[in-house]
Amino acid sequence: MNIGQNIRALRREKGWSQEEVSKRLDISIPAFSKIETGVTDINLSRLEQIAAIFETTVARMLTQNDDHPEKPGSKLDTLSHQLMIRETEVISLQNKLIELFEELRKTEIKPLTKSSTVGA
Repeated sequence: MNIGQNIRALRREKGWSQEEVSKRLDISIPAFSKIETGVTDINLSRLEQIAAIFETTVARMLTQNDDHPEKPGSKLDTLSHQLMIRETEVISLQNKLIELFEELRKTEIKPLTKSSTVGA
């Protein structure tokens, strides 16, 4: 279940319409609908605002899963592990970029000097 689905589940749990929630968030109904459907990526400040409206925590909104109940934090642990893997990949790519840049600097054509143009 993604964040939008979790938000929809919380809204339905409260018995609220999309219109009611969008008014509380001071956004349009279509904008809120896009959050629920996952069309719009949600930033942390908006996520905190939504959590406050539903009187819950951001962590619960991120880890809630009605279809497959998990122990608290297990989804968060999985996401943390995936993030660590991605960070490792980024560091590896940064190192490759540095190596390529240094190789390019070594093979860079040196500017012509008077001594190199005398025989030309």
